[in-house]
Amino acid sequence: MARKLRYKRVLLKLSGESFGSEGSGGIDLPEIERLAGRIQSAAGTGAQLALVIGGGNIVRGAQFHLAGAERAAADYMGMLATVINGMALQLSLEHIGVETRLLSAIWMQELAEPYIRRRCIRHLEKGRVVLLVGGTGNPHFTTDTTAALRATEIGAEVLLKATKVDGIYSADPMKDPTARRYDRISYLDMLNQQLKVMDLTAISLCMDNKLPVVVFDMRKEGNIEKAIRGERIGTLVGDI
Repeated sequence: MARKLRYKRVLLKLSGESFGSEGSGGIDLPEIERLAGRIQSAAGTGAQLALVIGGGNIVRGAQFHLAGAERAAADYMGMLATVINGMALQLSLEHIGVETRLLSAIWMQELAEPYIRRRCIRHLEKGRVVLLVGGTGNPHFTTDTTAALRATEIGAEVLLKATKVDGIYSADPMKDPTARRYDRISYLDMLNQQLKVMDLTAISLCMDNKLPVVVFDMRKEGNIEKAIRGERIGTLVGDI
């Protein structure tokens, strides 16, 4: 008997770090294959699954800007990096039999479909895993903000933010051994404490739309499915 789902339409935010091995940049093929396997298992729950993909393993626009590059140009470089990651993940997913669609906010018809909200929803309704790349298509916005925006646009019931830690802490647990992990935290507390898990624009957008956010450790097998089923993992951000 299938286990009951808490959320039927989900947006999963993957950072660029998910595509590379620990401490290195670029794309690590074994890591992407593991990632594809986890997504296949999550799609197997029956939930409609859309992914917003980061590109920091290849290019971080903010770093280029700090080095003197024009901000808009640097951000567009970062958006293109998300397309490369999306294509790599699509290949791995389709290799193991997962039907996908790659939708880009930047027009590139030879590589991806354009992001159109109704088209994205239709793909989800047909059981396809949708990979959303190219950020918002505009500079000055992070992929966290993209995730919050796309989640609200497509009517996702939750935003799952995959990280390499097991939730949100009051401080960096690697630097502060007294840091406390939150099981639940409100949007306002996230904003007031300026916790660096998501940017302030993304949190504000989630708060305005009452979109719950689950921050969890992506590296543990089965965690995406647990989050979809509503099991208590990581940290839940919402109205408390």
